[in-house]
Amino acid sequence: MDMRYLGNKENFVHEIVNLMTRCGLMKKKMIFFDAFCGTGAVSKVVAETHDVILNDNLISAATYAYGRLIGSRCSFEKLEKNPFVILNSSRNTKEGFNYLNYSPAKSDRMYFTEENAARIDYFREQIEQWYTENKITLDEYRYLLACLIEAVSSVSNTAGVYGAYLKHWDKRALKDITIEPIAQQDWFFLNDVRLYNKKIETIIESVQCDILYLDPPYTQNQYGTQYHLLETLILNDSPSISKVTGSRYTGPLRSDWSYDVRAHILLDELLAKTTAKHIILSYNNDGLMSKEFITSLMKIYGKEETFTFVKVPFKKYNNHKTFSGREHYEYIFYIEKKDHNLVIQSPLNYIGSKAKMVNLIREKASKITPEVFFDVFGGGFNVGINFQCKQLVYNDILAPVVSIMRMFKDIPTENLVKEIRKIIKEYSLSANNRTSYEKLRDIYNRVEKYSKNPLILYALILHGFQQQIRFNNSGEFNNPCGSRYFNDSIFAKLISFSRVIKEQNILFLNENYTDVLEKAEKGSLVYLDPPYRNTVGAYNDGKRGGTGWNIGLENQLLKLIDSLDKRGVWFIFSYIIKNKAKVNKNILDWLAVRSYSVQEVEETQGRYNDRKEVIISNF
Repeated sequence: MDMRYLGNKENFVHEIVNLMTRCGLMKKKMIFFDAFCGTGAVSKVVAETHDVILNDNLISAATYAYGRLIGSRCSFEKLEKNPFVILNSSRNTKEGFNYLNYSPAKSDRMYFTEENAARIDYFREQIEQWYTENKITLDEYRYLLACLIEAVSSVSNTAGVYGAYLKHWDKRALKDITIEPIAQQDWFFLNDVRLYNKKIETIIESVQCDILYLDPPYTQNQYGTQYHLLETLILNDSPSISKVTGSRYTGPLRSDWSYDVRAHILLDELLAKTTAKHIILSYNNDGLMSKEFITSLMKIYGKEETFTFVKVPFKKYNNHKTFSGREHYEYIFYIEKKDHNLVIQSPLNYIGSKAKMVNLIREKASKITPEVFFDVFGGGFNVGINFQCKQLVYNDILAPVVSIMRMFKDIPTENLVKEIRKIIKEYSLSANNRTSYEKLRDIYNRVEKYSKNPLILYALILHGFQQQIRFNNSGEFNNPCGSRYFNDSIFAKLISFSRVIKEQNILFLNENYTDVLEKAEKGSLVYLDPPYRNTVGAYNDGKRGGTGWNIGLENQLLKLIDSLDKRGVWFIFSYIIKNKAKVNKNILDWLAVRSYSVQEVEETQGRYNDRKEVIISNF
């Protein structure tokens, strides 16, 4: 029989293999990393064609999964006898930890009968003795422990987990325990199997693999609590235990994947840092993360055209922490990870965003190696955040926007999300809820203690008309209520952006761009994306507290760009030279007598048919 385990994929693995086959992942030998291996149900099948790396936070699960794969490699030559014959034929018992704590012999607990508990203690002691005396190898040791886990599972007086025992003896629990070999296949000899027992986030960058398979906890259930007894069985350390359930202290085993916001943050981290080219994720509709969030996040890190989603009905284990009264579905997500053109997008919806131009700008900049990157008209920071330099300089003329960027940098991501959600809930913000929106907007603009609070401003922006950033001449935020909200797509952008901005060395400035350009030294790269004279955004038309943009300011900028070139400062300048019938002759005349490189940008905004945008550089 197989070990009973929450979220076991024994009856679901064929769906995963079918998806892998459709995606071309079974054609050649690859390295398959089963990051939350559990009982190893998926790896057991995949190991026929691939090398396998197993990992689980629980030593009992990792040991069991490993044992299922390597048993046929265990000859027990040093022992010179069949260990199963020795263990089962002997009637030895031991009044050890299981007997004293998990049977009615010396406690009120009914995990095992007294007889079975004493036999379990004997089995465990004998296996340990063989290994200590070098009569069995490490693989043989782990294999026998895996067989013991399966034997214990077959006679445990539980509903499948060890968070509690049954109050009456189940028929299964009254059987005499025997330890039997776990069924093996000869082809397990062919491929390599490696084992980790770590929290996945601590090893994700160091594990070299082709396919990453993720099957994290879905709910608040902590596996360390549910399988404490098996952990103690494998660790063999006789720990202090609780008076009621007999559980060991499970603090070190607690998984952040069972906490709402942390699970979202960790998924982003794994997708960003894995070495795998192919990523498969199992999840379900009762999980802490929504289908929409997972989809959005996977499309950030993967090639969108490869994204695959499978939805399968299934029956599931229920307890008081799971949802009930609705259908349950298992989800499988697949995506091929981007190689080099990953773009982290800002969670601010800025008019004129250059998110879709980032790869073009990076390709242009690949010819040079600047140590400092200046994003002078920073806005949503879509360009600067995607550059790797010793230092990034972010500048924007709107102080509240700079405050939001500093907030993304300084506030831990979990706290940031919780505070945003708290504000949304406290003020009942939602799509088209004008009354609640205007109440909070008034508080932001007029109540001194809340004025300029970037958390409140960001919550307002999320629920404002087209999520625009608009201020009047008095500096008050005046964007009207809109039909948008803090949806899962923005949530995914916020998580990834918040991670990256915290990893970068950034100087935040709120200065006039002319002052910022004076700080740029030779060897720096300056990116300029000023307002366009032939187009106007609500945040820079000069009517709402901004400075506006006109030919005088345009000429001033052009002179400063020439000055950068003379000082040996690299620059990239984004600008529109034609919008419908309007042609910017001023820019064309300026370019005509200079040797700067001009590259036309293919339409990226998706809604303009007769505008011409260029990037101009001095390299």
